[in-house]
Amino acid sequence: MKPCSSFTPLAFILPFLIMIEATEGQSLINSTCKTSAINDPNINYDFCTTSLQAAPASRCATLQGLGAISIRLIRDNVTDTRCYVEQLMKNQRWDPYTRQCLSDCFELFSDAVSSVEEAMRYYRVKRFDDANVQISSVMDAATTCEDGFEEKGGAVSPLTKRNNDTFQLSAVVLSVVHMVQAGSG
Repeated sequence: MKPCSSFTPLAFILPFLIMIEATEGQSLINSTCKTSAINDPNINYDFCTTSLQAAPASRCATLQGLGAISIRLIRDNVTDTRCYVEQLMKNQRWDPYTRQCLSDCFELFSDAVSSVEEAMRYYRVKRFDDANVQISSVMDAATTCEDGFEEKGGAVSPLTKRNNDTFQLSAVVLSVVHMVQAGSG
């Protein structure tokens, strides 16, 4: 009995086609993050690539798609951080100063969630400057939150890593949006 010869070549070619598409997407992520890290000292190449690669569909996204993906990443980040701060505030072991800082951070991240949602609306209709203003406010929220803890000597922020991640993700969004804007001009 002779095997079906028309199926065999397709079975060998399909995995290679899928691999080529994944490689192209990976290449876009790498080049986007490389350009971002070169142009902005606030962006760490490894952080950028790891963040974008973790997002579903990022490997097959266009540059404009990476912009939307990066905004969704920051939305998830600030939403999770707001929830985390809320959980921290339920802990009764905080001194009054730290508790006030946490309360301030909760408000900042609550506002940041709205700002990211507004940024996504602006991004979808190609109002890139307006989207950047909203993302910049998210970046400021993370900095302001962290600075609140630093104002009192000896106060230790339980949010340093989260604030740094928010700041960096915001910088990635601003960079990608700038590239999209430059390419659509």
